[in-house]
Amino acid sequence: RLLAHARKQWAEPRPPGLLWEQCAQAPAQRGSGSTAPFPPWLRSPQGSRAPRGSWHLASALPQGDLDVLFSNIDDIIKVNSRLLHDLQETASREEEQVQLIGNTFLEFQEELEQVYKVYCASYEQALLLVETYRKEPELQREIQGIIEAVLPQAGPSGLSFLLVIPLQRITKYPLLLQKILENTLPDASAYAVLQRATSALQDVVTNINEYKRRKEVASKYTKVEPLSLRERLARINTHTLSKKTTRLSQLLKQEAGLVPRTEDKEFDDLEEKFHWVSLCVTELKSNVAAYLDNLEAFLRFRPQDYNLEIPGGPVVQYCYLARDLQLQAFPEFKQQLEAQVWQPLCSLAKALAGPQNLIKKRLDKLLDFERVEEKLLEVGSMTYEEEAARHTYQALNSLLVAELPQFNQLAMRWLSQILCAFVTLQRDLAKQVLQRAEDSLAQLPHHHLSEPAFRKLVEDALGQTSHQLHAFQENFEKVLPPPTTQPLLPGAERQVQALLSRYGPGKLYQVTSNISGAGTLDLTLPRGHIVALLQNKDTKGNSSRWLVDTGGHRGYVPAGKLEVYHVVPTEEELRGQARPHKDSQHQTPEPTSAPVPSVPTVTQVVAVYPFVARSSHEVSLQAGQRVTVLEAHDKKGNPEWSLVEVNGQRGYVPSSFLARAPSPAPWGWSLPS
Repeated sequence: RLLAHARKQWAEPRPPGLLWEQCAQAPAQRGSGSTAPFPPWLRSPQGSRAPRGSWHLASALPQGDLDVLFSNIDDIIKVNSRLLHDLQETASREEEQVQLIGNTFLEFQEELEQVYKVYCASYEQALLLVETYRKEPELQREIQGIIEAVLPQAGPSGLSFLLVIPLQRITKYPLLLQKILENTLPDASAYAVLQRATSALQDVVTNINEYKRRKEVASKYTKVEPLSLRERLARINTHTLSKKTTRLSQLLKQEAGLVPRTEDKEFDDLEEKFHWVSLCVTELKSNVAAYLDNLEAFLRFRPQDYNLEIPGGPVVQYCYLARDLQLQAFPEFKQQLEAQVWQPLCSLAKALAGPQNLIKKRLDKLLDFERVEEKLLEVGSMTYEEEAARHTYQALNSLLVAELPQFNQLAMRWLSQILCAFVTLQRDLAKQVLQRAEDSLAQLPHHHLSEPAFRKLVEDALGQTSHQLHAFQENFEKVLPPPTTQPLLPGAERQVQALLSRYGPGKLYQVTSNISGAGTLDLTLPRGHIVALLQNKDTKGNSSRWLVDTGGHRGYVPAGKLEVYHVVPTEEELRGQARPHKDSQHQTPEPTSAPVPSVPTVTQVVAVYPFVARSSHEVSLQAGQRVTVLEAHDKKGNPEWSLVEVNGQRGYVPSSFLARAPSPAPWGWSLPS
């Protein structure tokens, strides 16, 4: 009686709402891969079979929601239809029917586990989606009306009733087998087979529950939340600090060799392969981004739209071809490249974020697991939280070991398809350009040449042009005017005097243009700055970088931006050279003064900056030129201008451009730098 009841449970027709049991009306041949015809309410409004897991609800819900709600329901239908067909075939062999039932379930054990664990893992997400529908009254009424029309026994629960049926079915199989086993004599030949089948189906349910639990743990840690620094600090509490401190302590003990590190060769190999895949995706994404930027820059450059001032000939054909490619071929290529390469590559990079975070969390949980194992060996017991941490690591590790190989394989296939799409687009672009250029090439003057001859012609033309440009550059450099002496910076006289007293006039150089230091030992100097040469090469022997002293800092500057600074001797030095005194070694020169804002009348000074006269009332100066100051002010008494005499000419010059000639510092003393 129990066996008949079980057959009735497995084989009797069900209401239309039970998708997999509708297959009993027209069972498929096992192994044929076909399924029974779907009832009318499971078809789309047009009459054809709707996509996976859809029915009249396809008119109310988007396909993405249907995929979440019904997951792999098609696979469940196929497996259950074949299972039902095999169970019905056992009815004709009553003597060995019980044994055949046990063998049938043993044969379907792996398939049942595979299809049901996928459905059960997405069940919670489907319920969340159902809850969102309940917040929209109109949509909820439409869904409920469809379900009540075809499945009145669903009642007010509606979608929830349909979604829970597969879960109830997989848990019912081991219970039915257990009842048959209890009513089978232990010495019967079918007892052992039924016992194995019952245990196998119980293992299926256990594995499905474990897989669902692992998925829930993984979904918790795969979420990557972009948090600000303030949000991260807000999440810090005593519990998180304690966990992080314990993990850091465990890691330090492992690095010091005080405790052993858990070795998992299988996971390490999978992690290494995943990181290689991730690195390839990152590098390819960077390269494709640079390629798109260069392509965008290329499309902005349109020489064919400008007048090249070359009448007729190949230029007209080139402009026509370039304009045709610029307006159609290249924009189409860029659009296809973004759609078929860039967007899939970004999606792949985004898909890698979850596993990356999961692998990182596994390392944290591994440290917790090792600490708990160490305590378990010492004490022999653990708290509830420690046991939960232990189970969390085991769930993460087993899930990664089971699914990371499939993910790596899928990511590699995805990456290879992206590369194939990129190569194909390049090939199609080349073919399209050649096809468009065939007509234009026939009208070019060199179309009859072979490819090697044409290449040689182009190389010779480019070489000749390059030689002409090089010769022009050499001639241009020969006629360039020599660099002029740059004026000193305001307030630099004291620095010049210090460098003169320390290094002498032969070591002084002036900066001809602004210098921006790029390295750590390079100096940044303005134009006109005076420096002293310390060494005419750097530590590597490079003579284009000189080591100089600015009077306060030492560093390297380009040698090409320095020129010798000529210091004009003072009158005292000139008289001393003409008529040296016997006791000159005992004479002490006067200390050097600052720039001359107001110069005494009839004073011999030196022009520290060049000055170009702008009117007949002014006189031009050269840097280092001797100047006689006649009046230290203008006619209105303004001390900013001085009346001077230079080479027999009189005129006004800025007083700040004049300074007393530098003198050597007293013996045994030096000016501060």
